[in-house]
Amino acid sequence: MANSSGKLTRAEKKAARAESKQSRRDTWRNLVQAFKLTRESDDRLVPYMAGFGVLAAVVIFFAVWLLSGALYAAIPIAVLAGLVVAMFVFSRRAQHAMYSQAEGQPGAAGWMLQQQLKGDWRITQAVAGTAQFDAVHRLVGRPGVVLVGEGAQHRVRGLLAQEKKKTARITGDTPIYDVVVGTGEGEVRLGKLSRYLIKLPANLSREQVNALDKRLAALGGGGRMPLPQGPLPQGAKMRNVQRTVRRRS
Repeated sequence: MANSSGKLTRAEKKAARAESKQSRRDTWRNLVQAFKLTRESDDRLVPYMAGFGVLAAVVIFFAVWLLSGALYAAIPIAVLAGLVVAMFVFSRRAQHAMYSQAEGQPGAAGWMLQQQLKGDWRITQAVAGTAQFDAVHRLVGRPGVVLVGEGAQHRVRGLLAQEKKKTARITGDTPIYDVVVGTGEGEVRLGKLSRYLIKLPANLSREQVNALDKRLAALGGGGRMPLPQGPLPQGAKMRNVQRTVRRRS
């Protein structure tokens, strides 16, 4: 704690510095790990980072040099711009690689909605599901209600229809959207799900969203099906996992 004058003690300053140092180490470690994992699945990562980084540095160098006439001042600015562009390329390709690896895996859509979705959404996972890890997740937001299905299309479509009918009894005239995450015809790719949700029109006010969320709580919470907490790794023994799900259901 700070002393009576409001200043931190020497021990507290030392602890704060140690915590900050550890935080930087963890960030760097996570960055290196993400780079290694992305490079394993993306052969173009390094060439793209280098190519776009160098191109950006060259463009910025000549732009600063021609506008200011300061040759030596243009060099650090160009280097910084190249690094920023290279990191941006890495971020985008790492995200793409993450979605590509998760796509089609049971629990991927639920994981994405819980961890990656931005905006004012109320998420209830697995409001309906099967032992084969087909699932329907419910979102409540400014557009209204969005039911997101993942799994085999012939099973998910039935789950969505049942959940939509059940939800409509409570929501009345509130718009209800439904979408299936997948790679088939009429489905939305996992990496484009967030963009799909953002493009939906805002039909409700924040107060209406809060009231709607409370009414839908009467349908029961999520977690009716014990879905995996994140995408299952490729090669997982689905039969054993499904057997466990049936025992818990």
